[in-house]
Amino acid sequence: MIKKIKASKSEKILLFFLVSLAIFSFSFFFLIKNKCLFIDSINLEKENFEKRENIVLMEVECGLVVIELYPKISPQAVERFKFLVNKGLYDNSAFYKVIEDTLVQTGDLEYGNINNINYFKVGSGSSGLGNLKSEIDENFNFTEGSVAMARGDNFNSEDSEFFIILKDIPIYKGEYTPLGKVILGLDSLKKIKTGNKSNYVLRPDFIKSLKFID
Repeated sequence: MIKKIKASKSEKILLFFLVSLAIFSFSFFFLIKNKCLFIDSINLEKENFEKRENIVLMEVECGLVVIELYPKISPQAVERFKFLVNKGLYDNSAFYKVIEDTLVQTGDLEYGNINNINYFKVGSGSSGLGNLKSEIDENFNFTEGSVAMARGDNFNSEDSEFFIILKDIPIYKGEYTPLGKVILGLDSLKKIKTGNKSNYVLRPDFIKSLKFID
């Protein structure tokens, strides 16, 4: 008969330590991989939105982002934006330009679709609807969550691309056409994949859907 050998106290402590370390390592790996873990979900039924015709819902990887549009400030830009949303043209649009804790940019309908993204041309595409005249508002403050039309080096070159700022950027005042403001879900945008040292992101996150609340 084989005699059982009892583990010593030190061996039991070592085993406990190794098991605890394995559990901790697994948990830590899970937390690192799941970037959306601590993002609160949005219950739209508890919200009372005024002017629901100006409320759009943007679904991204970590949840829902609720944007209120400001047609009185920039009627042409908001009209263009609404048209593209209604056509579903922003769906699958990549966040190709992401500056950590600063801004996210998307909306290149020609070269920025996640299913057929062109890394050499993304950011230079067109909607086919022509450029818009810049609608600058000197009273609009670019605070955290502001949504605005992107443009080229010159004014009056807005088309379909837009950006959302993740912090206050006062120097943008008088430089860009405002579209509206994120009123819920800004934390989900802060989890969007960045380009590390580059502003342009490889295998970027994207808009799952962008639609009106009604």
